[in-house]
Amino acid sequence: MSEKKKFVSYANGPSLEEINATVEVPENGSFFKKLLAYSGPGALVAVGYMDPGNWVTSIAGGAQFKYKLLSVVLISSLVAMLLQYMASKVGIVTSRDLAQLTRDHTNKSGGFVLWIVAELAIMATDIAEIIGSAIAIKLLFHVPLLVGVLITAADVLLLLLLMKLGFRKIEALVAMLITVILGVFLYEVLLAEPNFGEMMSGYIPSIEITQNQSMLYIALGIVGATVMPHNLYLHSSISQARKYDREDEDSVKDAVRFSTWDSNIQLTLAFVVNSLLLTLGAALFYGTKTDLGRLGDLFNALQDPAVAGSIASPTLAILFAIALLASGQNSTITGTLSGQIVMEGFVHMKIPLWARRVITRLLSISPVIFFTIYYHGNEAKIESLLTFSQVFLSVALPFSIFPLVYFSSNKKLMGNFANKPWIKWLGYFIAVVLTILNIWLIITSF
Repeated sequence: MSEKKKFVSYANGPSLEEINATVEVPENGSFFKKLLAYSGPGALVAVGYMDPGNWVTSIAGGAQFKYKLLSVVLISSLVAMLLQYMASKVGIVTSRDLAQLTRDHTNKSGGFVLWIVAELAIMATDIAEIIGSAIAIKLLFHVPLLVGVLITAADVLLLLLLMKLGFRKIEALVAMLITVILGVFLYEVLLAEPNFGEMMSGYIPSIEITQNQSMLYIALGIVGATVMPHNLYLHSSISQARKYDREDEDSVKDAVRFSTWDSNIQLTLAFVVNSLLLTLGAALFYGTKTDLGRLGDLFNALQDPAVAGSIASPTLAILFAIALLASGQNSTITGTLSGQIVMEGFVHMKIPLWARRVITRLLSISPVIFFTIYYHGNEAKIESLLTFSQVFLSVALPFSIFPLVYFSSNKKLMGNFANKPWIKWLGYFIAVVLTILNIWLIITSF
C-alpha cells in the first residue's frame, strides 16, 4: 500500500512543484540582467507555434499564393502574444495555473470532463510530434516509417535526463533547437533570394483573402492552428518557475513585465520562422504547380532542380529534415510538462514524471503504429492522422481559451493586474472568432 502511495499521490500544492520558484532572479540589476533571468519559459511556449503540423500549410500557402498570406501569419502571431501574455500573468499573479483555476471554479464531474478534454488535446499534440519525428528519421536515415515511430519512444529517456539536470537546462535545450530551426530556414530562404519588396507588401491584409475560397481555406488553417490548448496551461505554470516575492506587488509586477518580454521575444522568433516557411514556399515553388501535400514532398522538392531551381541540393533537404526532427523533439518536452500540469490541476493526482511520459507515449504511439501497419507505411495515410489530431485540437481550444480570458479579467482574482476592459473584450472577440474558424475548419475537413 505504501508503494502505491508513492506512485500515485494527492497533489493540490504549487503548480509543477518540482520546478516552482526554483530559478533565482535578481532583486536589483539592469533591465537586461533581469530579462536574462526571466528568459526561458517563452521558448517552451514558442515551440507550439512551430509545430510540424503547420509546416505544410505555411509552405503550401506560399507556393499557391506567393506572399499574400504573410498578413495572416502576422495577425496570428499578434493574437498569440496577447493570449500567452494573459496565461503567464494569470499564473504569476494568482500562483495557480489555468488547470487549477478552472478546477477551482467547477464541480468534480465538470472538472473531470475538462481534464479528459485537455488530456486528449495533449495526446493529439503528441501524435503530431511522433509523426513529424518519425518522418524526419525516415528521411534522414532511410529506415521504414514503423522503425522511426518506435525510435520516438526513446525520447522518454531524454526528458528524464533533462529533469535531473534542472529546469534551466530544459529551457536552454529548447532554445537551442529553436535556433536550429530558425537557422535552417533562414539559410534556405536566403539561398532562394525572395523578392523583398513583395514580401513586405504581403504583410498588408488584402480583401482578396476573403474572396478567394482556396486562399481563405489556407488562411484559416494558419490562424486556426496557431493557438494550441496545452500552451495556455503550460505558460500559466512555468511562468511561476522564477523565485519572485509572491506577496510583494512590485515584485509580481516585475515578474509579469519580464515574463511578457520573454514571451513576446520568443513568439517574435516563431513569427519569423513561420514567415520564412511561407516565404520559402513562395520563392521556390510559386508557379511550379508542384504538389506539396506531404512533408516528404517538401523534402524531395528541395533536392529537385526542376522544382527548386539551381539551389536544389540534398543538403537543403537534409537540413529541412533536421529542422523537422528538432521541432518534434521540442514538442516532446512541452507536451509532457503540460500533461503533468493538467493532471495535477484538474484531478489533483500526481505520478512520477517518467511514468507520465511512458503512459502518454504508449497511448499516443498506439494509433500511429496501427495506422503504419494497416497502411503498410504509406506516408500520405499516416499524415492524415496528423490532420485529424489538429482537428481535435481545434475542438478542445474553446475549453481553455474562454476560461483564460475570464480569469485574467476577474478583479477578485487579479486585483490591479486584471485585464483592462478593451483587452478583456478584445480577448473575448478573439476567442469567439477562433472558435468559429475552428468549427468551420472541422466541418470542411469532413
